[in-house]
Amino acid sequence: MRVLVVEDDETLAEIIAEGLREHDLVVDVTRDGAEALERAGQIGPDVIVLDRDLPILHGDDVCRALVRAGSPARVLMLTADGAVESRVEGLAIGADDYLPKPFAFIELVARVTALGRRTPPRRPTVLRRAGISMDVGRHEVRRGERSVQLTRKEFGVLAALLRAEGELVSAERLLDTVWDEHTDPFTGAVRTTLKTLRQKLGEPDPIVTVIGRGYRLP
Repeated sequence: MRVLVVEDDETLAEIIAEGLREHDLVVDVTRDGAEALERAGQIGPDVIVLDRDLPILHGDDVCRALVRAGSPARVLMLTADGAVESRVEGLAIGADDYLPKPFAFIELVARVTALGRRTPPRRPTVLRRAGISMDVGRHEVRRGERSVQLTRKEFGVLAALLRAEGELVSAERLLDTVWDEHTDPFTGAVRTTLKTLRQKLGEPDPIVTVIGRGYRLP
């Protein structure tokens, strides 16, 4: 699940982001409404944690713009105003859920997770190529008749390769798709994950490496 946190309080934004990452979620952070809309269009998050009182573009306007654009992302709106009227107003303009500050972090995680389950599927749930089948919804992978147990990152990398349908996928694209902006772009995470993924998929190696360009499934 990919989450976009939109919060102008830098400390709170990082606390939320780090906490969600500890629950194995991919998290990106922006701190104003205009940047939030741009980033949402780029990464296609499943859930947006949206502070209502944002600079440049108010959170209400961000929510309205997402609705107009037909974004499938679910919106959890945060605000310091916990009055019933404010909650009703936030839901009326398109938010899917509403959480007043201060909040218990375990409740935030529970609400984000619940919203993520309600996000409509945007891609086929079963992917197949090169003798590999992946049931995205069940988090199951098979190579031929053999079940393959993968970590979340290995699963994400394999999903990206399957969805590319034989086209090359660069290491940069894998970082952007499977990890998040918090990841060091010079990390060896992609190379390490591909190594363990290859080991688990077994011989013959189904992943083709094109040096300097990326990876693909034949």
